[in-house]
Amino acid sequence: MNKWSREQMAARVAQDIPDGAVVNLGIGLPTLVANQLPAGREIILHSENGVIGMGPAPAEGEEDYDLINAGKQPVTLLPGGCYFHHADSFAMMRGGHLDVCVLGAFQVSAGGDLANWHTGAVDAIPAVGGAMDLAIGAKKTYVMMEHLTKAGESKLVDNCTYPLTGIACVSRLYTDLAVIDLTPQGAQVTAIVDGLSFEELQKLTAVTLIKAH
Repeated sequence: MNKWSREQMAARVAQDIPDGAVVNLGIGLPTLVANQLPAGREIILHSENGVIGMGPAPAEGEEDYDLINAGKQPVTLLPGGCYFHHADSFAMMRGGHLDVCVLGAFQVSAGGDLANWHTGAVDAIPAVGGAMDLAIGAKKTYVMMEHLTKAGESKLVDNCTYPLTGIACVSRLYTDLAVIDLTPQGAQVTAIVDGLSFEELQKLTAVTLIKAH
């Protein structure tokens, strides 16, 4: 089955971020978006550990581990960028100053509920970080995740079975198979990877999908 690569997923997200937006990229897949932002579009990247104005990932050998994002990955700083206290960073998140956040997820429900911090497994290490603040604080919350689990189960579900991060907060879902808007009318498919039909996508997905007009 044909799938979008992680870089292709990141590029699709990057294309949908408007000029001038202040954006938080969550740990994991979302960090790849920084390297895919369109040239000439000013997008201000924020990280909850206290950085704003990040650029793309540094070239190999030029990493500065005093300058990292929330996932402990080295980053670059664009002219005008700065770093600051953790509390100020969370004030930005909770105060509604972020236009978009892009998060990873274990599950997303058709109603936009997000589960991304704990699988509920006995041996799993909970890692909520700033996800709850981001999911509710940002004006728009996008999720990047693989469409299926390693066991082949749909991560888009009617109701999340993992502990929730936020309720009705996700507006758009980017997977390796499709782009899906979570609307009051339902899960609306706006793009599908080449070679996969809508009917095939529906068979792989645990919720009823609708085609975009």
